[in-house]
Amino acid sequence: MTIIATQALTKTYGGGVTALSDLTVAVDAGVIGLVGANGAGKSTFIKIMLGLLAPSSGAVRVFDIDPVTETDKVRARVGYMPENDCLPPDVSASEFVTHVGRLSGLPKTAARERASEALRHVGLYEERYRQIGGYSTGMKQRVKLAQALVHDPDLLLLDEPTNGLDPAGRDAMLTLVQRIGNEFGISVVVCSHLLGEVERICDSLIAIEGGRLLRADRISSMTAASDVLAVEVSEGTDELAACLRDLGFEVTPEGRVLLVPLESDDAYDRILQAVAELDLPLHRLDQRRHRVAELFTKKETADV
Repeated sequence: MTIIATQALTKTYGGGVTALSDLTVAVDAGVIGLVGANGAGKSTFIKIMLGLLAPSSGAVRVFDIDPVTETDKVRARVGYMPENDCLPPDVSASEFVTHVGRLSGLPKTAARERASEALRHVGLYEERYRQIGGYSTGMKQRVKLAQALVHDPDLLLLDEPTNGLDPAGRDAMLTLVQRIGNEFGISVVVCSHLLGEVERICDSLIAIEGGRLLRADRISSMTAASDVLAVEVSEGTDELAACLRDLGFEVTPEGRVLLVPLESDDAYDRILQAVAELDLPLHRLDQRRHRVAELFTKKETADV
């Protein structure tokens, strides 16, 4: 099912700054990564989908609804987690999320029940009556996620959900987002400049560069196995690299891993034989998978 569709979507700000240019893409349900460097146009795209900004030209549909002319219908089905800290410090998480539920049209009792449920889902049920001002950064991010969930949306738009978190906090947030997408049946758009995070949790990806679509595809297609073998030994990396070059292989070091083009059917056997003859402890020998970051590396190379 297509949940977001754009046709030649363009947004130009005053002063001639173009944030989005001729963006045409169709997004299916699932956990979707929206990636690009800071300033690529990701946040502008999200704000247009929410009806917070009007496009300069082109069209966008969310669940086949125009967010420009039917903003309320879109927001009834979409939850939004903004990037910046926007939480009132002097109210409890329960009060705040209940208030957001009321703004979405829920009756008072239903809003309170939904707020408690949303805070339980994000792991803040026991802390729900504490004032938000006393929360850690990770807890505040969870409150923002809870308020996006409170009206039971069909789609979540998460703008940099791991912003400001330490590694443990980022890992917990990513696990939570993945669970929402997989277990709750809610589609999620994760806007991020951290490509490794997107690659870890998303089903598909939209890559934007300078406001233009770079690629939209399934993550599995973007990270398919390449025609390069990755060889890693626990010790003797330089010794193995020299041996493989003597055998006619082209070897490219990447940290502790040696990258060797898969140029013949017997490449595996010849590399294994070299490792055995050198009596080295083999840690890894498999086909290297592409990474999402290579999309932008290839673009930079092509522009040079």
